[in-house]
Amino acid sequence: MRIHCKVVVIAVCLGVFLLLYFLGGNAADDPLLKEVVEEEEEEDSNSSPSSSELGRDVAAKFARKPPAGLGVRAEEPLKGRKERKAINRGASVNAKSKLRSNVGRPVTRRTRAEEVMHLAVVACGNRLDETLTLVKSALLFSLKKIKFHIFAEDPLAPQFEERLNQWPRPVRAKFQYSIYPITFSVGNADEWKKLFKPCAAQRLFLPVILKDVDSLLYVDTDVLFLRPMDDIWSLLKSFNSTQLAAMAPEHEVPKIGWYSRFARHPFYGVTGVNSGVMLMNLTRIRHTVFKNSMIPSGLSWEDLLHPLYQKYKNHITWGDQDLLNIIFHYNPECLFIFPCQWNYRPDHCMYGSNCKGAEEEGVSILHGNRGVYHDDKQPAFKVVYDAIRDFPFEDNMFQSLFYPIQTKFLDTVNTLCGRIPQVFLKQIEKTMRKVFEDKVVHHIKPHK
Repeated sequence: MRIHCKVVVIAVCLGVFLLLYFLGGNAADDPLLKEVVEEEEEEDSNSSPSSSELGRDVAAKFARKPPAGLGVRAEEPLKGRKERKAINRGASVNAKSKLRSNVGRPVTRRTRAEEVMHLAVVACGNRLDETLTLVKSALLFSLKKIKFHIFAEDPLAPQFEERLNQWPRPVRAKFQYSIYPITFSVGNADEWKKLFKPCAAQRLFLPVILKDVDSLLYVDTDVLFLRPMDDIWSLLKSFNSTQLAAMAPEHEVPKIGWYSRFARHPFYGVTGVNSGVMLMNLTRIRHTVFKNSMIPSGLSWEDLLHPLYQKYKNHITWGDQDLLNIIFHYNPECLFIFPCQWNYRPDHCMYGSNCKGAEEEGVSILHGNRGVYHDDKQPAFKVVYDAIRDFPFEDNMFQSLFYPIQTKFLDTVNTLCGRIPQVFLKQIEKTMRKVFEDKVVHHIKPHK
């Protein structure tokens, strides 16, 4: 009898144990309980690794065997809610947790921002078409995207916007632009505006106006790119720790240079510099104190401009360019000099060829000052300008740009600058070949 009772007690205990085990196993698979367990884990961010492993195992089990007939939430929304809670509480990332590593991946996977080159130009009066031809030349060859900063008189601003927006969509995808009014932060605006050519003094105020731009290439409206702007933009990397701007010499030969013969004010170096093409690190300019002949302690760029003009206004001929020469006369360590082929003007050929860099490499940037794009005094310059102005964006550059230039140059060989056609043609031919190779040849797949 006693043995029988013991057997019954053991059987009852075993049955109760099996019942509890069965109920406990089902409870572990219950998605609602699983959700509570996971939320408790989320509340306790300092729980032991074993708890974290348990949470992942349960989540994995639920993903494999979703119970039917229950109002459960999908794993991803639940994970998203947990992620938001963790972010809102400023929870630290657990590198061992698969969930946390998935949260971190979209944040840490960053694409490098595309570098944009900045180019500024100032247009007043009848310079609309000339400026648009300049912009067109920069876009024809350049590789990186360009942001154009166009300073224009009020009547010209809507015309720029209308004309630029008419260009083909693939071309418009290569650039951005902003149009600004003509403004001068110090001194008399009318006086600044009439200092030399209309509005040319605006370039002096670019570091003050474009406060969010780090570096910039300024060019006159009568400039044409015959190779990618990327190449002169890369010269910024050649600046040493004190250099903050780059220009080309005004002349290569002191005996026939203007500054070396006629200037009545200080100027840079032996022949002065030409400001028609000026590469600037605006951040450095804004942060530098410039030596001068007025204040021993030095002045910032903005504070220097007006007193400098007041002191020398009766002695300067070329306006803002003369003021830049005076500034860099007293601060020569701040200036980087690039060779003449980056600012090639009629002065380099009308007295005989005196730009050796252009003879060797060809003209990189053509500067048609003296109005040579619009008269017949130097037809070699006009040939290049007319060809770029009239070139349709959609046409083949060799057929519709290079060959017309090459053909029309035959009519200029008896002129002072036309006697050296290779100077004008070498770089543009090289550039167009490279553009052709990059856009066509490298995209042709070999036949199998």
